[in-house]
Amino acid sequence: MVKAIVGANWGDEGKGKITDTLASEADIVIRFQGGANAGHTIKNEYGKFALHTCPSGVFNQNVTNIIGNGVALNIPVLMKEIDDIVGKGVPKPNLLISDRAQIVMPYHVKFDEYEEERLSGKAFGSTKSGIAPFYSDKYAKIGIQVQELFDDDYLKEKLENICALKNTMLVHLYKKEPLNPEELYKTCVEYREVIKPYVADTASFVDKALKEGKTVLLEGQLGTMKDPDHGIYPMVTSSSTLAAYGAIGAGLPPYEIKQIIAVSKAYSSAVGAGAFVSEILDPDKAEELRKRGGDGGEYGATTGRPRRVGWYDVVASRYGCRLQGATDVAFTVLDVLGYLDEIPVCVSYEIDGEITDDFPTSRLLEKAKPVIEKLPGWKCDIRGIRKYEELPQNCRKYIEFIEEKLGFPITMVSNGPAREDIIYRESNIKRN
Repeated sequence: MVKAIVGANWGDEGKGKITDTLASEADIVIRFQGGANAGHTIKNEYGKFALHTCPSGVFNQNVTNIIGNGVALNIPVLMKEIDDIVGKGVPKPNLLISDRAQIVMPYHVKFDEYEEERLSGKAFGSTKSGIAPFYSDKYAKIGIQVQELFDDDYLKEKLENICALKNTMLVHLYKKEPLNPEELYKTCVEYREVIKPYVADTASFVDKALKEGKTVLLEGQLGTMKDPDHGIYPMVTSSSTLAAYGAIGAGLPPYEIKQIIAVSKAYSSAVGAGAFVSEILDPDKAEELRKRGGDGGEYGATTGRPRRVGWYDVVASRYGCRLQGATDVAFTVLDVLGYLDEIPVCVSYEIDGEITDDFPTSRLLEKAKPVIEKLPGWKCDIRGIRKYEELPQNCRKYIEFIEEKLGFPITMVSNGPAREDIIYRESNIKRN
């Protein structure tokens, strides 16, 4: 059976914790897209971790962790991450890397930096991890697949061609030093030796596992609003963040995905530029929520920069769940809201004087104003509660209000950062 764990919103919803929790009952966990430009924060018996490339199943010794072909593989970042995990007492994870995955090269990171510098005040707010240049090269067919590292003559010729293209831009557009193909070849040889023990035909491995009845988790990065087709384009990432892409990025048939858990935060947060309708514009109120949010505050796991925060956005979340094909919703960081007397919820948008419940395209989204309803808060700490019926009445009303507006079943409620801080509940909303 294959389950996908994906983000319903802008990312940073708590997917890592949900994957870490469910990995105890899984055989394989696969990262299927994205790179080291965003992280998953996980807290368990080993401590607190920010994963950027490793699948979130690395803390479970029963799990085979796979970096799928759809991932932007930054090899030095991955190796450092493994060393950091093991250095904190975690047994060395069982890891496989797809031989069809492509590699983030040092020049991808440089091109990301140079383009943000060139755009200046109109920059995209990139994490400067090389992701957009990487995926540009992948689809221009000048990327480097893992399997290509093992053919020296082919690799040398390819690097010569890459440098011919890249150096034109480096010298004439960015006014920077050109690339040296011999130095790049040496880098590729170093990468080859480091990852050789992990490289495998992971699609065949997964196919065999599914025929044996094994359970597979697909772990997505970011969320629906950052999808390049269906998100807030152009302020999006460069790979599809949808569960449907999980089949492609992991190398398995789409019909194998039987459950899609869309993770949605009990309030909203976003890193980077772009329309954010429910954003809290009062700086004091925003900072109060930011400091209380998550485990240690709403700051990017990769960049450390403050996230923009807002109230729960039903319009965006319903759209996000629909595009993901959610069968279940995991509702996270609910405990953070316990300080509020009343909790605003964005239930509709007003655009050019008209009220809409539909999530619009980006140019219209820039005009949207939130239509707010307020619910009474519960004014207490709910961490440690394990049964849904033991939650305060106003807390349950908040969950049920969101669920009814979403039209998707909330079956998991996270009320704290630890692995055990999960409440499972039955829903009256029919699964899709």
